[in-house]
Amino acid sequence: MMDNVSVVSMFTLSGLSGTAHYRVTLFILTLLCYCVIWLVNVTIIVTIIVDKNLHEPMYIFLCNLCINGLYGTAGFYPKFLSDLLSPSHVISYSGCLLQGFVLHSSVCADFSILLLMAYDRYVAICQPLIYHSVMTKGKIGMFVFFAWLVPHYLVLVSTITTAITKICGSHIPKIYCINYLVNRLACTPPLASAIVPALNYTVCLLHVAFIFWSYMYVIRNCLHSGENRSKFMQTCLPHLLCLNTFVISMLFDLMYVRFGTSTIPQGVKNFMAIEFLIVPPILNPLIYGLKLTQIRNRIVQVFLRKY
Repeated sequence: MMDNVSVVSMFTLSGLSGTAHYRVTLFILTLLCYCVIWLVNVTIIVTIIVDKNLHEPMYIFLCNLCINGLYGTAGFYPKFLSDLLSPSHVISYSGCLLQGFVLHSSVCADFSILLLMAYDRYVAICQPLIYHSVMTKGKIGMFVFFAWLVPHYLVLVSTITTAITKICGSHIPKIYCINYLVNRLACTPPLASAIVPALNYTVCLLHVAFIFWSYMYVIRNCLHSGENRSKFMQTCLPHLLCLNTFVISMLFDLMYVRFGTSTIPQGVKNFMAIEFLIVPPILNPLIYGLKLTQIRNRIVQVFLRKY
């Protein structure tokens, strides 16, 4: 193998080799799933943008969560749908890095936005007297800005580290690209390829720790107040459901990457790999749309007005 990173210009993706007989069915189901993701997320986004009564911190953060859901799935579904109709499953070197960047940054942004939502509920329930002084329009804009900036910056550094690594292989044992699998193809893995992902994992774990810490205080506060208990069931329960859905989905993918073996059927591996791209993007807007009264009522009003 030549000692030149430009030698590898294409990667081969695995995972679809045994789907030849039902590839059309899988394509239709995947396309339907992607359409549902767009429908439910766009419904929530448009409802929040159009209705000025929903221009509150909790709904603004929810809107960003749905936007991020569309952003992340856009890094997977179009390419996957194309592969289902193609006899060869390859992706360019730059396309692989771009797909990895989109998927990684979307996951990290999800953690950041979920953290903001947890902090918002913590202040609203545990510190209600200072809520409006903390959650001003300026601070909300700053929170949202950094919730997008920090994850993308961290993942950009990781992607650049991967991009300058010399590659001595072209097979990605997955149906999409991630930096970890590209780094495993390195001729000599640089130290930065271990340090940067470790830093990113640490930041995500700190996000999760802060989220659970916030909800611990919220739950403890709700135990002593009937009013807060009602507020918790109305607004915090959807957050916890979405958080648990997302974390469990990410654990599936992590188990696939770290512990996937040849003894596991390929279909199970594929589901573990894409579960976080199916369940959270669909369930998150459905949970909020059904549980949050203002959003549900607004959607019903629009629907009844049309029909």
